[in-house]
Amino acid sequence: MKRPLSNSQIVCISLLWLALCYLVLTKAERIDGMTLVMLVISAALVFIPVFKSIKKNK
Repeated sequence: MKRPLSNSQIVCISLLWLALCYLVLTKAERIDGMTLVMLVISAALVFIPVFKSIKKNK
């Protein structure tokens, strides 16, 4: 069985995802639908396990 993420791991993962989003949004020549879809999908892939881990911690 997998252990839930610690608070420091959750913060680190969230900050890394935010940094990636910042880089994508600032370096993109134009922000179109595909860029936004990519960011939404990446948010789901990052934050669904984080929310499950938070729920398991309680």
